[in-house]
Amino acid sequence: MAAPRDCLGAVEEEGNSGRPGSSGVEVVFPSDPATPAPLCPHGPTLLFVKVNQGKEETRRFYACSACRDRKDCNFFQWEDEKLSEARLAAREAHNQRCQPPLSRTQCAERFLKFIELPLPLRKFCQRCQQLLLPEDWERHREHRVVGDISAGQLRRPSQLLYPLENKKTNAQYLFAERTCRFLVGLLSALGFTRVLCVGTPRLHELIRLKALDDKKFNIKSLLLDIDFRYSQFYMEDSFCHYNMFNHHFFDGKAALEVCRTFLQEDKGEGVIMVTDPPFGGLVEPLAVTFKKLIAMWKEGQSQDSSHKELPIFWIFPYFFESRILQFFPSFCMLDYQVDYDNHALYKHGKTGRKQSPVRIFTNVPPNKIVLPSEEGYRFCLLCQRYVSLENQHCEHCDSCTSKDGRKWSHCFPCKKCVKPSWTHCSTCGRCALPDHSCGAPKDGCFVCGESDHKRSSCPKIAASKKVNKAVRKQKQRKSNKMKMEATEEQSMNHTSVTRRKKRRERAHQYLCS
Repeated sequence: MAAPRDCLGAVEEEGNSGRPGSSGVEVVFPSDPATPAPLCPHGPTLLFVKVNQGKEETRRFYACSACRDRKDCNFFQWEDEKLSEARLAAREAHNQRCQPPLSRTQCAERFLKFIELPLPLRKFCQRCQQLLLPEDWERHREHRVVGDISAGQLRRPSQLLYPLENKKTNAQYLFAERTCRFLVGLLSALGFTRVLCVGTPRLHELIRLKALDDKKFNIKSLLLDIDFRYSQFYMEDSFCHYNMFNHHFFDGKAALEVCRTFLQEDKGEGVIMVTDPPFGGLVEPLAVTFKKLIAMWKEGQSQDSSHKELPIFWIFPYFFESRILQFFPSFCMLDYQVDYDNHALYKHGKTGRKQSPVRIFTNVPPNKIVLPSEEGYRFCLLCQRYVSLENQHCEHCDSCTSKDGRKWSHCFPCKKCVKPSWTHCSTCGRCALPDHSCGAPKDGCFVCGESDHKRSSCPKIAASKKVNKAVRKQKQRKSNKMKMEATEEQSMNHTSVTRRKKRRERAHQYLCS
């Protein structure tokens, strides 16, 4: 939450949270969900706690679920803080001012009016990122406006809109055409008929375009995205303004029911969720949200189908594999490299560490997923899945072990394959970069550094909480005592001042008599 940085660096920072001297912020999910979280312009806030290696600060706070930088959303409230009615009213007024100027229904009505206009009257303001009706022209007269907006442009709004590029809030790295076409072809080959697109506007567009061009193509899609600008281009049954970090539908129950109906259609058969979250986001709140969508899908299932899972493609960097598997053990990571049009690093076809680190995590059996051989993928008979050409099968690990597209080598002391740039350190007893700091703790618990558990189950937390609670009580008693002493001193000072004033008055009367 400090200076801007690249999202790749942001996710690597979270992945390496066990480093000595590192610090960060973790999300906390209260045991009592009945207590509602306070609201910010992006919906219900999340509860966080600051943590440092070997130490956890016990005072927790609420902050925005979507924005990592307080310049973008400055909401902050201590968990135990009591707010006055005036502050609560001011916050509610601020939240209302930050909402889109038009409701979802108004946007849909404007879109229907816009498409009825002749081509010369269809205009788009690039400054305001808004479709303009004739009655809007005068207000945008000084802005940069483009005309003759065609039906093709309306069907590809991600190319008409400027991508949001704030890396900490809602950076939009849009799928390259290669990735989009691969995903659409794969979803069709796997037999899916509905795709819930969570933060994947390009995929949503291409599915709808292909359905228009190919009568045999029978896939429908629903887009959930935090970018409200898409409300201008889609009807209510095609787009929901949505925050995936807190499962918040900005348009309330109506949008929630649109999503529920979409997931439960045909008794939940033939649907898959494809999601591409911002890489700077925390994994845990995303996992909680996705489990709520899964629960919504399961509501429409019969008891005989209770063992089934909602098929999911979660697109995320490969070095978050352990975190994702922690919440979804049935997932596996595919070797397919996902690339983006507007990101300099996430490009397919580069070599070494310059390759895109973004992969697909899925609970669809990998032997059913065919990766394109013309892009450098082959089928491993031993693993029964497609892998990249450089990903060689290790007879000791009995799997194709590479994660980043390079050929990994087996380390016998560690009993696993490691990156080619790593060497085994006899001091640390593990593989690491040659210039690493010897004796540094392995990645593991954020509090104590041990590798056999995570922060949430650390035995030191309970003891630390007891000590901190006693310290807080002692500080509170000391603070109360100081306040009492200050009050008494103030009272004595007031009495002393009053006495001096009366003496001066008596002296003045005496001199004047």
